[in-house]
Amino acid sequence: MADIGSIDVPEISAEWYRDVVDAAAASPEPVQWFVGHATEGVILLLGALLVIAALGRRSGGPRDRALALISPLPALLAYVGSEWFKTVVDEDRPCRTVGQAIIAGACPPPGDWSFPSNHATIAGALAVTTLLLSRRLGLIALPLAALGAFSRVFVGVHYPHDVIAGVLFGALVAVVATPLLARPTAELLRRRARTPIPKLAGRPHP
Repeated sequence: MADIGSIDVPEISAEWYRDVVDAAAASPEPVQWFVGHATEGVILLLGALLVIAALGRRSGGPRDRALALISPLPALLAYVGSEWFKTVVDEDRPCRTVGQAIIAGACPPPGDWSFPSNHATIAGALAVTTLLLSRRLGLIALPLAALGAFSRVFVGVHYPHDVIAGVLFGALVAVVATPLLARPTAELLRRRARTPIPKLAGRPHP
């Protein structure tokens, strides 16, 4: 284990980080520009895919509509969970401890912990939720999530184990939370559909 920051970082992860960041620094500028923008843009693309998948479910039955309604929540829950993990683990950013040159604009400030990666967590949750709503769109979202996670190492702000843990945690939250949230929501929609709408009383004729 490599003693980096406030916890012991796996040596293999630190070595992979050095290799990836060195390769990033030596890559052509167009590649650096693309990956540097992809690190944020992928989240927006994944969000757009989730919205499209949710809209495709709105015309279905109560379960489909329930999935559409709760689709943003797994990513939100995953993000909150990753923030909690950060405060527990307190792993310092590799761009402050390893000393390699990075292509990110700046290293996040002290106290903005590294494990797990929020970007990778959100990407994993969005991709898996999209897959649960639409297999076709999900198969597009999964490689996008992998690209977004890798980009966080490429720009130098996360160790590989940060993004792997983030993607897996986000995916797990999506797999567990999506059906748990959809089930009571679908039942609520069924009850609402069975409830008769009261008719407005007509005005009496003079």
